[in-house]
Amino acid sequence: MRSKHLLLFCISTLLIAAANRVDAQAVKGRADEEVATAAATLKLPAPVRDYIVGPEDILNVNVWKEPEISRTLPVSPDGKISLPLVGELMASGHTATQLQNEIKERLLTYFSDPEVNVSLQEAKSHKFNIVGEVEKPGFYLMTGPLTVLDAIAIAGGLRDFAKVGKIYVLRPNADGTHTRLPFNYKRVIKGSDLRQNVELQPRDTIVVP
Repeated sequence: MRSKHLLLFCISTLLIAAANRVDAQAVKGRADEEVATAAATLKLPAPVRDYIVGPEDILNVNVWKEPEISRTLPVSPDGKISLPLVGELMASGHTATQLQNEIKERLLTYFSDPEVNVSLQEAKSHKFNIVGEVEKPGFYLMTGPLTVLDAIAIAGGLRDFAKVGKIYVLRPNADGTHTRLPFNYKRVIKGSDLRQNVELQPRDTIVVP
């Protein structure tokens, strides 16, 4: 009789443990889905703008019917590119359209109406860092406008024990200091403080305690 009671107790314990695991997985699944949905629907509208080229980005430069000038090339660490007939020019800090116009202007010395196209092949200069209680912390490339919620979604979502009310962004300043920008996850996804869902800048670090 005692063995029967012991067996029933063990079975009940196993069933409760299994149910708890299922509940935990369901909660985590809902949290991840919540992040993705919030990132898609609640972020502040980001202005549409051209990508700003930086060091180590890779550009495609195509001059119609001029294969000796056309090429794929990286931006040097000091932000410059160099092309035949065009010479050296500063690429960092400019958009592809601005570079296109500059190259065309220089080529007018040699051609009556050169057709120039500059495009970004690979973005390597714009990165943000996310550390702490997310599934995939690390550095990520920024190929367009991103908000804090976008970044959390890209990093796989929050872990179970993330302190969602104490997340913040560390933004570097020109003088070597950092500005701390608070981000309260619950308030943002509820739509009560969307201003905290700031658009990220290159070299921002998101800290999730």
